[in-house]
Amino acid sequence: MRLTFCLIASLSSVVACSTPGSHYNYAAEPDPRRSGFVLGPSDEVNINVWRNPDLSGRALVRPDGTITMPLVGDLQAAGRTPRELRNEIEQRLGAFIKGQTVTITVAVTQVNSYRFTITGGVNTPGLFAAQRYVTVQEAIAMAGGPVRFVSGERSVIVRTEGGTTRRIPVNYKAIIAGAHPEQNLILLRGDVVVVE
Repeated sequence: MRLTFCLIASLSSVVACSTPGSHYNYAAEPDPRRSGFVLGPSDEVNINVWRNPDLSGRALVRPDGTITMPLVGDLQAAGRTPRELRNEIEQRLGAFIKGQTVTITVAVTQVNSYRFTITGGVNTPGLFAAQRYVTVQEAIAMAGGPVRFVSGERSVIVRTEGGTTRRIPVNYKAIIAGAHPEQNLILLRGDVVVVE
């Protein structure tokens, strides 16, 4: 009886291992498309102050996450949405421009901070950048797809948020077959996809 129980337990663990990620809560992972784009270092923004061309222009988010603007000085841009940045600029410029409504638009003209790494069994591993959010399937395609004899069934996304790193199992073969679309997550800035 004990031998039968051990055999059943062993078979259960083998079956559980054969479907990686089947019990992972993919719906709990953030989807950056549901909120405003968050600025990061190397992104470029266009600031337009209505009827004030001297205060308008393009600004590059520096490695320390700041931009510099006339009258206002340095502003923290990284980690904020363009709307949040615009609100602070309006508030700070209000101290200098009296008797006039300050109307400002902040538009992202160049996205350079959205980067992720693809490694493991792909044809062209490396660091990739994109101008828009990318799914796991798109990212692996950008890396030339899996190499011969690598199915991608045991791939993982290594994701670090708030100082905590977690491994998210993804089955690339099942994603491209349409069997597990929930695993085709949108990559976040700094994600590492390990294709196995």
